[in-house]
Amino acid sequence: MSRLLLKLLPVAALFFFTGCAVQTAESSAPQVNLNNGNSSQQTLYQELGGEAGLSAIVDGLLARIATDPRIVHHFQETDIALFRERAIEHFCLVADGGCVYHGENMALSHQGLNITQADFDALVGHLIESMKEQHIPLSTRNALLNRLAPMYSDITYH
Repeated sequence: MSRLLLKLLPVAALFFFTGCAVQTAESSAPQVNLNNGNSSQQTLYQELGGEAGLSAIVDGLLARIATDPRIVHHFQETDIALFRERAIEHFCLVADGGCVYHGENMALSHQGLNITQADFDALVGHLIESMKEQHIPLSTRNALLNRLAPMYSDITYH
């Protein structure tokens, strides 16, 4: 695996245990559009296919999780419909889609779950495969993973 991919793997685990309980003060903060006012340039949200694209990516991710004995046990107590909704919101938020994320912050929602590097890597791999299945270009996949990467430490080993 390339070094870049190894650095990006920590990204998707953010959705591994996306908090699904309440809207936090953090999530009600104004959203910043990183498009720099250039209307001819698509946002990452648009490059991912908008709401329909994100829904398909998350559905593919959930299907892969459901059949992966390495990580499916982490979701036994999870309201999958709510998890799906929060994951789509979160992807939309980090991709400049203008959405509001109504879940808990990552550190709080992952506290006590003891998510390992292996668990995290498995989920990231599923996210990557789901994006590939939707024909998301490599540069767009990497852009999303780059935006998710800073959340790695909030998710693992708590």
